[in-house]
Amino acid sequence: MRCWRYHWGMIDDPAPFLTGFALSAALIMAIGAQNLFVLRQGLRRQHVGPIVLFCGAADGLLITAGVSGVGAFLAALPQLADLLAIGGAGFLGWYGLRALARLRTGEAMTVAQGDGVTLPRALATTAAFTLLNPHVYLDTVLLMGTAGSAQPEALRPLFIAGAVAASFCWFTALGYGARVLTPLFTRPLAWQVLDGVVGLTMLALAASLVWRVVG
Repeated sequence: MRCWRYHWGMIDDPAPFLTGFALSAALIMAIGAQNLFVLRQGLRRQHVGPIVLFCGAADGLLITAGVSGVGAFLAALPQLADLLAIGGAGFLGWYGLRALARLRTGEAMTVAQGDGVTLPRALATTAAFTLLNPHVYLDTVLLMGTAGSAQPEALRPLFIAGAVAASFCWFTALGYGARVLTPLFTRPLAWQVLDGVVGLTMLALAASLVWRVVG
């Protein structure tokens, strides 16, 4: 039975690639801490390329790990999941309060001015949103890992390729597509609304993580 092969550089059966792409896209497009941070940096046009590259590469590593069997291993360690949840809740709560605090300052932030965040700090924040959020592991390692493991072994690299392609496409569109909203975000009120949404979302996510551990 034919599983997959290359013919003149073309893949005969694209179904695993498309399955991975569709599933990854469906999971990653939900509004979350990581997406909101990428959007905000995209609006400010600060270190968008490195941030997009980091997010896509991190998803690729986590999805590959999940398909390779790490997901099943982590599922057997609920204590580790609780530890990640507490750490993630602390970080999200801190960032959410910072976003809400910006509402009181009334600063007229513009895309051209920004706040001068350095590249190391921007990447460190991106890493925190990515690696301290248990939902990231649920989506990439567990869910994507389970779906990828269900594919025949020869098709799994193609599934992973589709999932990673969806991740890079999404973060690229989010980071660079945010520039379309530039005219709107020349108004301080628009930034205040965004900070309000970011702050409340972060606090809600933090509360949900704590509830998952203690509830």
